[in-house]
Amino acid sequence: MRIGILTGGGDVPGLNACIKAVVNRASEEGHQVVGIRRGWGGLAHFNPEDAQSHGDLLIPLDPGVVRTIDRTGGTFLHTSRTNPGKMRPEEVPTFLGDQSGEEGSVDITPHVLGVLEDQKIDVLIPIGGDDTLSYGLRLHEEGVPVIAIPKTMDNDVHGTDYCIGFSTAVTRGVQFIHSLRTAAGSHERIAVVELFGRYSGETSLVTAYLSGVDRAIISEVPFDVEKLAGMLLSDRASNPSNYAMMTISEGARLQEGDMMLAGEEDAFGHRKLGGIGALTGELLKERTGEPVLYQQVAYLMRSGAPDSLDLMVATNYAVMAADLAVENSHGRMVALRGGTYTHVPIGVTKEGVKRVDVDELYDLDTYLPKVRHVLGKPMFLY
Repeated sequence: MRIGILTGGGDVPGLNACIKAVVNRASEEGHQVVGIRRGWGGLAHFNPEDAQSHGDLLIPLDPGVVRTIDRTGGTFLHTSRTNPGKMRPEEVPTFLGDQSGEEGSVDITPHVLGVLEDQKIDVLIPIGGDDTLSYGLRLHEEGVPVIAIPKTMDNDVHGTDYCIGFSTAVTRGVQFIHSLRTAAGSHERIAVVELFGRYSGETSLVTAYLSGVDRAIISEVPFDVEKLAGMLLSDRASNPSNYAMMTISEGARLQEGDMMLAGEEDAFGHRKLGGIGALTGELLKERTGEPVLYQQVAYLMRSGAPDSLDLMVATNYAVMAADLAVENSHGRMVALRGGTYTHVPIGVTKEGVKRVDVDELYDLDTYLPKVRHVLGKPMFLY
């Protein structure tokens, strides 16, 4: 059997460990693994008739090649946000013909299917979030044997309680917040820490819960800056060190506003997010008359080596995916549900983005995590 593996979307710690474990498990059973570089972009730009370019996009993987890759973060196969089912005309590879004069998007899925057939890929294992796996579902529906592995530090893929990258992102957030306390306390500031999280505020919520910040703003709940300002002034006054801290999701929005977006849409319909923390800081400064310290953690949340939990989940997801491939069980996504490793139909990715259960986990009046009863709740509060 020849297994193809790729990583798509944003990188997270744990991807390399996942790739390594798939390769090792498949090799034990006598199967070949080929790494597809740059996510779906590798298949989109692969020209079967140009042998010289093949080595840049497909790389044979064996235990020797992947021996040390799990010691670092990111993905050594590289990644992209390419969607072959919806490409801008100017992004379509020139060897497929000039599409620059076309309007709308171009679907080159027939080319991708041809590449998989040409390279004799028997099973495809995409590692990604909702966007990446949505195209994996498309290929499954086209008859390609697909086994999906969920990753995203936002932890927002339906069908699983956990996605690779979430634990490390929260760990980084907690560490940076505690480090920032020295500056906030020394200068007696209100500190605004902006964390990743487009539609799901779980990263901000759990980071705030574990780091003990004064307030947490999440993507799901529009906030009143006047109310927030009053709370933070009170928090600052009650702190012997005379400072207050809050987290905010990058996808958060004011009651009278929208998410802060910039640039053109990517292949999955998303525009670049960021800046709500800076805007909130300026508004808080105007309303409190106090200096505000603003810190955007951004890419630092998903940089560097994975923590032990992400290493464990990434490795076990990989072993499950390789076992499913060996058993010819396709159209599945590996998952954690109720603390147990399992797998679910890949079609769950069509259900959209998983979001925070606001009624159960968030106090709308105080802008704080509301985790008062944990008995019977899953480990990750979902």
